Amino acid sequence: MEKIFPVIAAVVGLVVAFCLAAWIKKTDEGTDRMKEIAGYIREGAMAFLAREYKTMVIVVVVLFLIIGFALQSWTTAVLYLCGAALSVLAGFFGMKVATLGNVRTANAARESGMNKALKIAFRSGAVMGLCVSGLGLFGLGVVLCALDLATVVECVTGFVLVARKTSWMLSWKRKQLLNR
Repeated sequence: MEKIFPVIAAVVGLVVAFCLAAWIKKTDEGTDRMKEIAGYIREGAMAFLAREYKTMVIVVVVLFLIIGFALQSWTTAVLYLCGAALSVLAGFFGMKVATLGNVRTANAARESGMNKALKIAFRSGAVMGLCVSGLGLFGLGVVLCALDLATVVECVTGFVLVARKTSWMLSWKRKQLLNR
């Protein structure tokens, strides 16, 4: 029974992230010009993610095959794929809310001052943090519920490997974009 607690905690975190995102979405975007610029930023951010995910698919498939064949552990390989999928979801939700929050933060600073702007900015960041931790905990919780402990200890590395690879790829891609 206690194996379900991580899944419940993860769902609670994801519900909080959803509520924060809904609250952010309800705040005023500002002037028409601000909305226009925010649309361009959102479009660019989503184009960046689309390009990033195309690169990630190649890396994920290659690593899936390496883990499966070289380590002879298809359970670990499948967990790696699940971790990659959850990582993609976390990145997508985080970027979506970040691009919604940035114009609203600027407008709140313009209309109401720093306190409201900081409230929106911190809540936007909290959504990303809650999505990363909530989806990661959800994935691990499901793995704990589905597999025996010995298999989990043996295979969880594949699941966790994704976080390292994803953060490395994001850093590498940002450096490439900045050096253009």
